[in-house]
Amino acid sequence: MPAKKIELGHQDNKGNQNEWCQAHFFDEHKPSVNSIAWAAHEVGLCLACGSTDGNISVFTARTDGGWDTSRIDQAHPVGVTSVSWAPSAAPGALVGSGLLDPVHKLCSGGCDNTVEVWKLYNGIWKMDCFPALQMHTDWVRDVAWAPNLGLPKYAIASAFQDGKVIVWTVAKGGYQWEGKVLNDFNAPVWRVSWSLTGNILAVADGNNNVTLRNEAVDGEWQQVTVVEP
Repeated sequence: MPAKKIELGHQDNKGNQNEWCQAHFFDEHKPSVNSIAWAAHEVGLCLACGSTDGNISVFTARTDGGWDTSRIDQAHPVGVTSVSWAPSAAPGALVGSGLLDPVHKLCSGGCDNTVEVWKLYNGIWKMDCFPALQMHTDWVRDVAWAPNLGLPKYAIASAFQDGKVIVWTVAKGGYQWEGKVLNDFNAPVWRVSWSLTGNILAVADGNNNVTLRNEAVDGEWQQVTVVEP
């Protein structure tokens, strides 16, 4: 059952490595918190949270031990189901180059059947895709932003209650996201997760299966294997 509050814990620093202590406690949201996600370490210690109240909160650690809070109000007015951070490097950037400022972007899915992309501008989160990404008639259950590892594009996978998984892409320097149906699983799709290299997508569906797929040279997504119960 989704939680209404968020707790951060750390291992006990008094010598007991098997004990965890509460490090911080957030109660920004009154209804349930449905999704949480840490940003890449290059961005800093940042935690995004999506709630049934329709809002997204982002908690950022300060050097004095406190936390700053920023909000995306009514990101999905009927409820946020999922959040995922963009890679810290822009498309085409060299991994670990350290020459560019880290990217502050995240994506979200909601009960309004849409996927939205957000970017931090001068301390304020603003929508970074127009219009919102929509190719479905039911709730978005999960979103996952793919690692790019120097690839010249961004990619986001979205899982839907209607059984479809869509991969959204935008080229380096582009603004128009394009969606492609990866597959219709004929059952609700609950979770999607990318491999560390961003070329294999795992999909968990309501048929109790986990499917692995990758993109072929012709741009089509092919099944690698199915993990059955």
